[in-house]
Amino acid sequence: MDNYIGEIAALFTAFCWTITATSFEFAGKKMGSLPLNIIRLFIAIIFLSIFNYFMRGIPLPTDASLSAWKWLSISGLIGFVLGDLFLFEAFVRIGSRISLLIMASVPPLTALLSFFILDELMTGSQLIGMLITLVGIALVILVKGNGKGNIKLSHPIKGLLFALGGAIGQSLGLILSKLGMADYDAFAATQIRVLAGILGFAIVFTVKRNWGSVVRAFDHKRAILVLTLGAFFGPFLGVALSLVSLQYTSAGVASTIMAITPVLIIPFSIFIHKEKVTIKEALGALLTVVGVAYIFMK
Repeated sequence: MDNYIGEIAALFTAFCWTITATSFEFAGKKMGSLPLNIIRLFIAIIFLSIFNYFMRGIPLPTDASLSAWKWLSISGLIGFVLGDLFLFEAFVRIGSRISLLIMASVPPLTALLSFFILDELMTGSQLIGMLITLVGIALVILVKGNGKGNIKLSHPIKGLLFALGGAIGQSLGLILSKLGMADYDAFAATQIRVLAGILGFAIVFTVKRNWGSVVRAFDHKRAILVLTLGAFFGPFLGVALSLVSLQYTSAGVASTIMAITPVLIIPFSIFIHKEKVTIKEALGALLTVVGVAYIFMK
């Protein structure tokens, strides 16, 4: 069992992100995606500080190296600020299920970006897997248009582009996290990323003079409770488990297992959000995950 610590952590990460996505979709529609982003990070830093105090004896990652602070901070800015800003806006515009299906493109994107950043070559199997993944995504987001032979998007283009931006942000975040973390504690590493995210969003809110939206968000009591649940399973537990996974297995295998979230979220979409899932969408989700798995399992 010890040989599969990374894979098990990645599997639990996928379950965590499923709960997080549905929670943040609900809260985001009540308070807006922008205040949601910074509030969930403040909640997460409270969870992380308490956890690290009891588990490591220090509430803040003061024992991290300068290199770890540098790369993990950049990772936090790209992953939490840019990536999640796009993703949560996509949650509001096209829903968590479709957004996370597009997020299943993270593994092939990671392979592509790793080629440019880490000089890692892509194999023929990886290219085939990327094609299968893109076909699965296209099966869900494309439908026939009114004209003969025409094809149109089944969801708003802005929402789809926001989700793609989130996928790119997460891919870069994974690569930079692996660079900065090495054998450092995963929860403390997550804390550095969250602190960088809070700083990034603080700058955004100050420049846009939008702190009032954060104050008004607390008028939605139920949304705050749901947001707290999402923060626990997302930037606290889920992100930390994803870093544990990266420490014990390759980024490719970890991101592949995490990519089953689009399939896990279908029951939530049916029973909680009362969405109707077509056979085509379900097949597209499964095909996407098959493509992602093919990249790193061959």
